[in-house]
Amino acid sequence: MRFLPVLLVALVAGCGTSAATATGAEGISCAAGSITAQGSSAQTTVVSAWIKGYQIACPEATIAYASTGSGAGVRAFGAGTGDFVGTDSVLSGEGRRTVGARCPAVHLPLVVGPIALAYNVAGVGGLQLRPATVAKIFAGVVTVWNDPAVVADNPGVTLPSTKIRTVHRKDNSGTTDNFTRFLTAAGGADWKFGAGSVWSAPGGSAEQGSNGVATAIARTDGAIGYVEGSYARFHQLATARIGNGAGEFAVLTDEAAALTIAGARVSGTGGDLRLTVDHRVAAPGAYPIVLVTYEVVCGKGSPALVRSFLAYAASPAGQAAAARLGYAPLPEKLRAQVVAAINRL
Repeated sequence: MRFLPVLLVALVAGCGTSAATATGAEGISCAAGSITAQGSSAQTTVVSAWIKGYQIACPEATIAYASTGSGAGVRAFGAGTGDFVGTDSVLSGEGRRTVGARCPAVHLPLVVGPIALAYNVAGVGGLQLRPATVAKIFAGVVTVWNDPAVVADNPGVTLPSTKIRTVHRKDNSGTTDNFTRFLTAAGGADWKFGAGSVWSAPGGSAEQGSNGVATAIARTDGAIGYVEGSYARFHQLATARIGNGAGEFAVLTDEAAALTIAGARVSGTGGDLRLTVDHRVAAPGAYPIVLVTYEVVCGKGSPALVRSFLAYAASPAGQAAAARLGYAPLPEKLRAQVVAAINRL
């Protein structure tokens, strides 16, 4: 996947009204006007591609996306800035109150993919880790690479006595929220720090953003950390196979992440499509650490351009564009639910 750091994506075409205009390329039902959005950096690459594709087909539209991070994006959207927000975490607590002060909002899952456990251990490749071992590592209980717990997961592999150096996010992060949800669900008694968007376990190195985490891993022997899969690919980092509920060590691929998403349950009501992901997924080949990015939008009264653009993102053409960039396309059943929810906005 082509990597884009935190930035402002703005691909500008002509301006006009917010009324629907004509059908463009890719079967897009075009709308004119200008909209802005912000939020998740994990989806920046694909949102950039969607904006480009939409504006080529619909030259009377102007769309800008600011890659500010999920937490900052939610706060800005709640304060009235922008027409939708991308977040890697379901709104809860303060985020729900912030957005609720503006409007009754819905979650639309549009971007999915794996979270990598990226590592840098000299001479070690093909690392395998059970969830309990991952929990012990990030809890600071397992501190060297030849610890018996790691050795047991990697029979026949010679592991060094190198100190394990964990790397986590410094900022409020949806990636942290999803990773700690995995640890809470699959790590069992070995993870005592709960789930949330702020890292709470002791020790380790804190870095700003996914790029900061990936860079720290790349330059540190013995390091391991969690990053959205595209960052691991861009930095050419080794990634661990992770134990799943089928008793396998699943390889990080977008297809393996899609198997986990296919088993997710819609826990929202009406047009709110928040998902509950089973991180102990038992589907053969399923990779259990996944990230879902939602577009959060007011449930009623959104501009025609918001509805048109999100419909394109959820279309087969939009999801094919996501797949070309290394994301996992939405399972067809979920994609159809997203389209129906957008049509009700």
